[in-house]
Amino acid sequence: MNNKNNFRFWILVTIVAISGFSQGMLLPLIAVIFEKGGVSSSLNGLNATALYIGILLVSPFMEAPLRKYGYKPTIILGGGLVVLALALFPLWKSFWFWFFLRALIGIGDHALHFATQTWITSSSPTEKRGRNISLYGLFFGIGFASGPLMTPLVNVNEALPFIVSSILCLIGWVFVFTLKNEFPEQEVEINSFFNTIKRFRKTMKYGWVAFLPPFCYGFLESSLNGSFPVYALRRDIDVASVSLILTAFAIGSIITQLPLGVLSDSYGRRNVLMIVLLLGFLTFTSASIFEHSFIGLFISFLLSGMVVGSTFSLGISYMTDLVPKNLLATGNLLCGIFFSLGSLSGPIIGGLFIQFFQRISFFYIISTMLLTLSIIIYAFGKKTFSMIEQHNS
Repeated sequence: MNNKNNFRFWILVTIVAISGFSQGMLLPLIAVIFEKGGVSSSLNGLNATALYIGILLVSPFMEAPLRKYGYKPTIILGGGLVVLALALFPLWKSFWFWFFLRALIGIGDHALHFATQTWITSSSPTEKRGRNISLYGLFFGIGFASGPLMTPLVNVNEALPFIVSSILCLIGWVFVFTLKNEFPEQEVEINSFFNTIKRFRKTMKYGWVAFLPPFCYGFLESSLNGSFPVYALRRDIDVASVSLILTAFAIGSIITQLPLGVLSDSYGRRNVLMIVLLLGFLTFTSASIFEHSFIGLFISFLLSGMVVGSTFSLGISYMTDLVPKNLLATGNLLCGIFFSLGSLSGPIIGGLFIQFFQRISFFYIISTMLLTLSIIIYAFGKKTFSMIEQHNS
């Protein structure tokens, strides 16, 4: 039984790595292609939001099919959409066609992540939950960090990166067919849209604090990848240095993803989250002090990645502690929704801040948010599901 679970776990995290790779590749790749094609930076940014718009549009309708058909068909459908969309990019280079394909990838990726995440959280024993979810985050991070390495292939042929990544996704996708299908824990009720909303409200009541770290991570990732380059170029930091500084953040989060997950199993999710958010506040404050020095920024970003690069996976594990098992699917769905809301608001708020507060460091938005979140978790994060139940009964 254990071997079967292990085999399934490694297939699931490998698929997540490939999905991370495709997402990490698309952001800089399409930005570079559009930039070379003379597309304005605001339209370029709009195109990048398609992925998150796809995620948000499909989120309310995701849970019923998962409960009805199980994990495996949901992952197969999601993975199939990603493979198809990636293969279609070279067919027609058009702003709106690519916008549609990115939204399609958002939908496919979300189905894939939602199902793999719920499968892993519901089948992991409590004492290994942090470790397993951090491995999930680690593999996604490695995929996401290695995606941008495909960008130079554009110089060989514009279609090449899309073709290579669709083949990689296809290989990972085929392995899903070897898994045995399972279903999330059910409640005895009809899976109507109204019931989905009811479950959303119930899950929010138990786990709202745990949805803030995924929101924060989405905001962080998208504003660092979307707004920081603009801010840096205006501060006369060259493009090569910007990509190295961003890579430092990705490497930092990869280094500590697993150790932080294991620590959270031993010392509690809430305690680890409060500490990393507080340290994140300090590292981003130091980035604002050293923003005129490449080495200062590189070290600040490396340390920031090490402390706050795991907020998404820690948030998921924390949610699993707070929410009853029959609401785990809804909890995972809400983690994805909050992450997307953070990802959508990051570049918008970051862009406005850079435009209107030219004398204030861009890093202050991030450090303020991290400090606020640490205080909220300290103040409201004490209650677990069982405590809320006792209080209500």
